[in-house]
Amino acid sequence: MTTRIKLGEIVADVLRKDIKNIHLSVYPPTGRVRISAPMRTSLDTIRVFAISKLGWIKKQQEKLREQEREPPREYLNRESHYVWGKRYLLKVSERDQAPSVELKHSRMLLHVRPGTDELKRRAIIEEWYRKQLKKAVPLLIAKWGPLMGVKVDRFFVQRMKTRWGSCNPRARTIRLNSDLAKKPRECLEYIIVHEMSHLLEPTHNNRFLALMDMFMPKWQFYRDQLNRLPVSHEEWSY
Repeated sequence: MTTRIKLGEIVADVLRKDIKNIHLSVYPPTGRVRISAPMRTSLDTIRVFAISKLGWIKKQQEKLREQEREPPREYLNRESHYVWGKRYLLKVSERDQAPSVELKHSRMLLHVRPGTDELKRRAIIEEWYRKQLKKAVPLLIAKWGPLMGVKVDRFFVQRMKTRWGSCNPRARTIRLNSDLAKKPRECLEYIIVHEMSHLLEPTHNNRFLALMDMFMPKWQFYRDQLNRLPVSHEEWSY
């Protein structure tokens, strides 16, 4: 059950869950605030915690509101699409064959059956992005696993509306946002190291930051690079 609390001009949704610690999240695109708290935590305790984080909340909201957003996609000729940080112009061709996507010079060639509508074109391209990520991720996990002393049992690629990645330390799995295939490869590598570090330290505490500093000294640069890039034009929810 979700409860709402007011922190001055900020409204936060409070969700009690079977967890040990309080977690605070600020979601794009408008900076909505959610607090996940252990079942027996009092509302007063949650409010005091949230008030102590007001400066951080406002800073995150400001970042989200200033972040550039991609224009809506219609999947038409000469529309811009990005692959590993590089811009391609879409070229749609209709033919009576199985749909496919290929890159040729500075063009993304989308082959579809005659009469294929916008929703289907979008689905074809999104599935292609997922496949690009599924090809790239195993090599990076294989690279970083021995360096970090971490074993990832399984990884998943999916459309994620609220984050770039997540992990399950108990199951030793990580999930990655398929939109990472649009960003520079170093951004994907940063997210993978971030999630693999969570297999060693589940929370964003000082130990986690020390691990990131040790494994990837320039991680803050890659994080800021990713945060500066345009995000999908849609209303993210949780």
